[in-house]
Amino acid sequence: MTLRLFALAVGLALAAGAGWFSRGWLEDARRFTALEAAQAATARALARESVIAGVVEARLATLDAHQRVIDRGVIREIQKPIYRRVCLEPDAVRLLNAAAAGRAPDSADAAEPLPDDPAAAE
Repeated sequence: MTLRLFALAVGLALAAGAGWFSRGWLEDARRFTALEAAQAATARALARESVIAGVVEARLATLDAHQRVIDRGVIREIQKPIYRRVCLEPDAVRLLNAAAAGRAPDSADAAEPLPDDPAAAE
């Protein structure tokens, strides 16, 4: 009785292993078929694009150049800006003009002199 059970267990194990192994073959065959189909599609696309490229190259070979490019260089004009009062106060314009001239203005130097009588300024 135990020999039969052992033989049955071994037979079931062999059947399961053979099924699992054959299932692997089936999946591999499907992957291979998909890979071959992808490679065939790629080859067809490359052949089609090769024909198109040949036609374009043949057409380009018949064309003549009718244009000339003359490069005479680039002319640069550099101007130093002078700031004017549009929306800035005179002190800000003075500072910008001093910075554009490349000198550091004296911070104590005011653009307009201070009034002699502070009460008259108000």
